[in-house]
Amino acid sequence: MTLARAQIEIVQDKVRFKGHWTTVGLSGNAAHVDPLRLPADAPLIFDLSELSALDTTGAWLIRRAQLDNAEQGREIRLQGAKPDVVALLELIESSQDPRNHPNLRRREGFFTYLGRQTVRILTSGFDFLSFVGTGTITALKTLGTPRHLRPAQILHTVDQAGAQALPLVGLLSLLIGMVIGYQSATFLEQYGANLYIADLVGISVLRELAPLMTAIIIAGRTGSAFTAQIGTMRVTEEIDALQTMGIRPMEMLVVPKVIGLVIALPLLTLFADAMGVLGGVLIGKLVLGISPADFVLRFHQSVSLTDFLIGIGKAPVFAMVIAGVGCYQGFQVMGSAESVGRHTTQSVVQSIFLVIVLDAMFSIIFNWLSL
Repeated sequence: MTLARAQIEIVQDKVRFKGHWTTVGLSGNAAHVDPLRLPADAPLIFDLSELSALDTTGAWLIRRAQLDNAEQGREIRLQGAKPDVVALLELIESSQDPRNHPNLRRREGFFTYLGRQTVRILTSGFDFLSFVGTGTITALKTLGTPRHLRPAQILHTVDQAGAQALPLVGLLSLLIGMVIGYQSATFLEQYGANLYIADLVGISVLRELAPLMTAIIIAGRTGSAFTAQIGTMRVTEEIDALQTMGIRPMEMLVVPKVIGLVIALPLLTLFADAMGVLGGVLIGKLVLGISPADFVLRFHQSVSLTDFLIGIGKAPVFAMVIAGVGCYQGFQVMGSAESVGRHTTQSVVQSIFLVIVLDAMFSIIFNWLSL
C-alpha cells in the first residue's frame, strides 16, 4: 500500500490539506508542505476535509501557522475537520506554544530574539505583580476574618521551613563565622588588634551575612518546595478541583505559606546570628587566644542594637519575596513533569536574585540614613 504523503493545494479561496499529515507522511517533505511558508496572499481558510491522517507533528504545524498569522493580523479559519482531527487540534491548542518546540523552532535574528525576550520578561513581571496584588488582597481579607486562617498549615510551614532547617542553617552559619574570624585573625594579629575580631564578626554576621545566607538557604530549600508542591497540584488538576468546590487556592495554598515563612525566617536568622558569633568565639580562642568572656565583652561594646535589628528586619521582607516567587512559579506550571522541574529551577534562581538585589538596596538606604 502506497503512503499518501502530506500535500498542500491552493484552490480558489481555500488551502486544502491532503494525505497523511503525520511524522512519516511529512518526512523529507516538510519544506514543501509547511503552512508557514505559504505566500502572503494565500487564502485564510484551511480545508481539512481531505486529510487522510493527522498526528501531533502535523497538528503542531497547523497550529503554528494559526499563531504566526494571528500575530500579523490574519485569522486562519479551519473547515471540514473530522471530530478526531478537531480533538487533536484542541489538545495542541491547550498545550504550550508550538513555536517554542525545539524541533519546530525557526531561526530568528538577534533583534527579534531580543525583542521576544524583552516582551517575555515584561509580561512575566506584570503577571508577578498581579499575583502579588491578588495575594495581598486575599491575605488582608483572611487576616480580617481569622476563621479563614489555617493554623495547621501555618504551623506546618513553620516546622518545615523553620525547625527542620535549623541543623543546616546552624552549621553553615557556624562555618561562616569561623571563616570570617580566621581570615581576619592573621591581619589583626599583625597590628596587635586581636580583640577587634569581635567587631568584624559581630557586625558582618548580624547586619549582612546571617540574614542573607539564611534567606539563600531557604530559597533553595523551601521556596523550591513551594513551587514543586503547587506545580504538582496543577499537573494533577487538584487546584481546579479546589476551585470547583468553591475553595480559593490563593487562600488555602499561598497565604499560609507566606505567613508561616514570615514567622520562621526571622527566628532562623536569630539562630544564625548566634551560631555565626559562636564561630567567631571559637576562632578567637583557638587562633588569637581571646577568652570567650573578653570576646563577649568587646562584642557588647562594639555591636549595637541597631545592627541586630537591621539584620532581623530584613528577614520578613526576604521571606515574603521567597514565598511569593515560589508560589507564583508553582501556579505557572503547565501540564507536565518537565514544567514542574523548569519552574522549580526558575523559582530558586529568581528568589536568590531578588534577595541579593533587595539586600543591596537595603545597604544603600541604610547608608543614606547613616544607620
